[in-house]
Amino acid sequence: MSDSATLGSSLTERTEVLMPEGTNHLGRAFGGRILEWMDVVASVACRRFAGTQVVTASIDHVDFHAPISVGDVVTIEAYVFDAGRTSLTVRTTVRAEDPENDEEWDVTGAFFTFVAVDDDDRPTAVPSLDCPSENEMKLRERALDERREHREDLVERLDAETAGASAESE
Repeated sequence: MSDSATLGSSLTERTEVLMPEGTNHLGRAFGGRILEWMDVVASVACRRFAGTQVVTASIDHVDFHAPISVGDVVTIEAYVFDAGRTSLTVRTTVRAEDPENDEEWDVTGAFFTFVAVDDDDRPTAVPSLDCPSENEMKLRERALDERREHREDLVERLDAETAGASAESE
């Protein structure tokens, strides 16, 4: 393992066509199938960055903003934007497109945390993150900002739900 790795070395993309076996009775993507694809792409990004096996430690809250229908093209992108001692944080996004109608839309995104493991499945050190290009620095800053906003929104939603539940019980 080297002392540092670049954000660019972790950039990973997967493109799929949503087939009927990945859909529900309405012909729309199963959320679990999309989450599976996101997890795989995020883990590849981490393995490329760390040069070792990784395991999923957590996935932040996921909201689906738009459906994906049978035949749509789905693109999942991921990159490591933060590294701890043994952990890696990944920004993962999902976009869909209908090439025949020249339409493209955002579906979802999430932040994954992985832990690097050695041959004995024990946590192992990862390289520090290096962002040598302006583009890599912008990607990192955008991911950090989006994660902060994502967490703030989640806290607001949870506070609103708690307030609503308290009002109902009175």
